[in-house]
Amino acid sequence: MAPPTPLLAVRGSEGLYMVNGPPSFTESVAFQRDSGKNCKAVAFSKDGSLFGWCNGEKVNVVNVTRAELLHSFDLPKTVCFEFSPKNNVLATWQAYATAKDGTAGVPNLQLHDLRTGKCLKSFVQKKMQNWCPCWAEDESICARNVNNEVHFFENNNFNTIANKLHLQKVSDFVLSPGAQPTKVAVYVPGSKGAPSFVRLYQYPNFGGPQSALANKSFFKADKVTMLWNKKATAVLVVASTEVDKTGASYYGEQTLHYLAASGESAVVQLPKNGPIYDVAWSPNSVEFCAVYGFMPAKATVFNLKCDPVFDFGTGPRNAAYYSPHGHILVLAGFGNLRGQMEVWDVKNYKLISKPVASDSTYFAWCPDGEHIVTATCAPRLRVGNGYKIWHYTGSVLHSHEVPADQEMWQVSWQPFLDGVFPERAVRYQAVPGELPRAEPGPAQAYRPPALRHRPAPSSRLHEDEPPQNMKPQLGGSDKPVSKIALKNQRKHEAKKAAKQEARADAHQGPAQVRTPQNTVPAMTTGDPEVDKKIKNLKKKLKAIEQLKEQAAAGKQLEKNQVEKIQKEAALLKELEDLELGV
Repeated sequence: MAPPTPLLAVRGSEGLYMVNGPPSFTESVAFQRDSGKNCKAVAFSKDGSLFGWCNGEKVNVVNVTRAELLHSFDLPKTVCFEFSPKNNVLATWQAYATAKDGTAGVPNLQLHDLRTGKCLKSFVQKKMQNWCPCWAEDESICARNVNNEVHFFENNNFNTIANKLHLQKVSDFVLSPGAQPTKVAVYVPGSKGAPSFVRLYQYPNFGGPQSALANKSFFKADKVTMLWNKKATAVLVVASTEVDKTGASYYGEQTLHYLAASGESAVVQLPKNGPIYDVAWSPNSVEFCAVYGFMPAKATVFNLKCDPVFDFGTGPRNAAYYSPHGHILVLAGFGNLRGQMEVWDVKNYKLISKPVASDSTYFAWCPDGEHIVTATCAPRLRVGNGYKIWHYTGSVLHSHEVPADQEMWQVSWQPFLDGVFPERAVRYQAVPGELPRAEPGPAQAYRPPALRHRPAPSSRLHEDEPPQNMKPQLGGSDKPVSKIALKNQRKHEAKKAAKQEARADAHQGPAQVRTPQNTVPAMTTGDPEVDKKIKNLKKKLKAIEQLKEQAAAGKQLEKNQVEKIQKEAALLKELEDLELGV
């Protein structure tokens, strides 16, 4: 049986509609276009079978495969909504508002039964941040943060709190993916000199710090991002401060921490200083990629021991995206960067393609693991809105631009469960595309007309570091050379080549006076003091020879350097006297 064709939902001022994915790219007849200009939110269910949208009047839920309307909820002010993992519950959130007389507002977080359409429970949720309850994948547990506590409900019974996790100020929590037993990662910010910390618990064992599976504390943290791997064996924590007290970065200061459910924890050592732009787990759960450092940023793949496996070098990038099967990795530079992408085969660590998606504000892998969508959406950019669908080999298969007087707000792939699309072998040759591959030329600095016939001077602000395999080679016990050592080695080789070139140019000019150290073989007088003086004199003469070569190459010498050259005759006489033993 052939795998299904994913749909792409498009929301904008033209309305809401769906496009068939590759290879047809036609508007889907399974979903009737909603031409209203007030569509606030859209969402697919986790398995892609249900789709919902709020058009400013109602929240509608349809079955995508059968193209039938299931429910229509009279909630015109809904801003966000989410489906539970098994499609049993629809959670909706409206902005909280108090009454005119100052009394408390009505509950604004509502949970609806998708089988009957009835409201199961309503809560007051004032903040939009972390508004949605979190479910385990089998919906046996649902949790939400209430007044510094995490409340747990079981089997979608929201009238009874089955369990509570109480810490002094729980700011955030994340449930683990996958099957039972469910684990919980909680973050408590520091206060009054006490450090912030992240702890891992296994539900329902919340009996204090001793019952925690792992614990990691740190001082520099105003907020954290916690990322579980797919197998729920480890969590990556990106801790960030709003202000970098050293003044090195406008974006604050970030650190990356690793916690394993087995109790191990570590700080991930990043070789380059600067912000951490993105961190992504590989779907295989045994590797993760970090993009970090002042521009040009580095990208490195680490294993579960937090040791580097492969370094992609430096480049204009600030995001990393693994394909659904985990065999391809895209490193990209969006936002204030030009939209350059690097597509890598992460099994063999080979570069597949380097397409450019200029002005992109959104990137997403298609569930089939073969295609990519990039989009320019409002309000991030209000001109040039549209989307492109690519093959990972760099070919543009479909491109759509909205009219100049319209805007596009969101695009979203229809998700599918794991295993629906088989993993295919990686291709390196570009597939035929709708548009010709535009290879952008390198941007060049402006040069006045009078200088354009001359060779361009080297004006690079930095040296790009090449990719490097960090795995120890078979049969070799030596550790990989550090990046600093490689950089110094390259600088040394460049200086050496420049000296040889300058020396060759100098020999083409007037004949230079040869110094005795090139003609007289090395000898010793037997007196250590005299040998030391001879060595120092030869060193000074060698320096004078280098200055003369620089002067012959056209370099303007300083006054003290000219004076050194003038002392050459006296130094030669002194050296000759010492060597003759006078």
